[in-house]
Amino acid sequence: MDVKFEKRWKSFKNSLDSLAEARHRDLSDSFVLSGTSAKFSITFDLSWKVMKDILIQHFAITNFVFESPREVLRAAYKAELINDDIWMEMLKIRNQLAYDYDGVIVKEYCQRIIHEYIDRLYEFRSHAAAVLMREQAASEQD
Repeated sequence: MDVKFEKRWKSFKNSLDSLAEARHRDLSDSFVLSGTSAKFSITFDLSWKVMKDILIQHFAITNFVFESPREVLRAAYKAELINDDIWMEMLKIRNQLAYDYDGVIVKEYCQRIIHEYIDRLYEFRSHAAAVLMREQAASEQD
C-alpha cells in the first residue's frame, strides 16, 4: 500500500477510536451530540475511502464509480470486506447529518451510532487489518 493509503488508514483508526469515546460521554449534552455527529461523519467517510483503496490495491477491483460511497460499499460487500446492509443505512444517516442544523437527526440516531455503527466500523477495521497483514506477508515471501 502507498503512503497516501497508510495516512488514510491511520486517520481512520484514530478517528474511530475518538468516535468510540462518545460511549463514555453525556449524550444529553448538545456539544457532545454535535461532536458525535461530526466524528461519525468523518469516520464513515474515511472508512469507505479505505475500502476503496483496499478494493483497488488489494483485490484489483475497479469496476465501480470511485467517488461514489454507495458504489464502493456495494463492491466492498461483494468482496466480503463488509458483511451487512447496515452500511447503506450508515451512509443515509451520514448524508442526513450534513443537514442536521438543529440536532434533531443526531438525537434520533445517536444511540444507533454508539451501540451499532461503531461496532460495525470496528468490525471493518479488524477485517481490513487482516487483509492488509495477509498482503504484507505475501509480499515478504516474494
